[in-house]
Amino acid sequence: MDPVIFFFLFGLVAGLLRSELKLPSALYDSLSIFLLLAIGLKGGQGLATQPLLPLLPQIAAVIVLGVAQTLIAYAALKTLFGFDRPNAAAMSAHYGSVSVATFAVAAAWLASRDIDMEPQMAILLAVMEIPAILIGIVLARGVSRDTDWKSLGHEAFLGKGVTLLLGGMAIGWAAGPEGLKPIGGLYFDLFKGVLALFLLEMGLIVSRQVNELKRRGLSLIVFGVGMPLLSAGLGLATGHLLGLSVGGVTMLTTLAASASYIAVPAAMRIAVPEANPAVSLAGSLGVTFPFNILLGIPLYHWMATQLAGATP
Repeated sequence: MDPVIFFFLFGLVAGLLRSELKLPSALYDSLSIFLLLAIGLKGGQGLATQPLLPLLPQIAAVIVLGVAQTLIAYAALKTLFGFDRPNAAAMSAHYGSVSVATFAVAAAWLASRDIDMEPQMAILLAVMEIPAILIGIVLARGVSRDTDWKSLGHEAFLGKGVTLLLGGMAIGWAAGPEGLKPIGGLYFDLFKGVLALFLLEMGLIVSRQVNELKRRGLSLIVFGVGMPLLSAGLGLATGHLLGLSVGGVTMLTTLAASASYIAVPAAMRIAVPEANPAVSLAGSLGVTFPFNILLGIPLYHWMATQLAGATP
């Protein structure tokens, strides 16, 4: 098991035991900013060495993937799990979007095994944050004159996560590999250490979702594991059709299987205030995030490897 996962487990156990351990909120925000910028810089550095036009079909494909996942999740939550419309829409938006922390763990997992992936995965990460938010709003409210699309559009396209990712990619692309060397020691060499501290705090946060999991019981656990596995299949097929490498397919499958807990909750608070955010966070953070980083990523890589081996 990757050492950074032990930091997550440490935080989880400490939280469940009601330890006084807690990272300062300012440090947690700083770690988030660092990781988002580092991911963006790494992706932009790779993009500086290749043309951008061929990426358009991939961007279109992941937009379709995110929309499909959101609609499938909404239908399942309404028909199989009995969620009301606002909570079904809000949670489906979480599961149609992506988790930056899961991306960071998967990137570290692949790097530790010398498995390369396409540099544009950071762009696809940023793109996949947005469609689910817009679809979730439409599912919850329909198209209404009362909807404040300006505020929602600002939150979706200019939220902290998307802004930092795109800004980092722009800097990485403009500077190129040589230009980034002076700051590479900070953003690239220290990436895994910062990720370990971030996951320690994530473990503490997940431990706080236990009460909501107890209230919702089996439904959140079944959906929180079942939906990622279904989405992983869609991501696997999409990555294969796009001709990505084994590392790229693994990452796209991981992204498809992940669930947002930063960008989407912020947008849903504005658009669907009647939805209970604790329910969506209990599923995405309390079930799906631990499942993906403990079991999912190795499983998705195995799936990608088997698919590549079966392809003539």
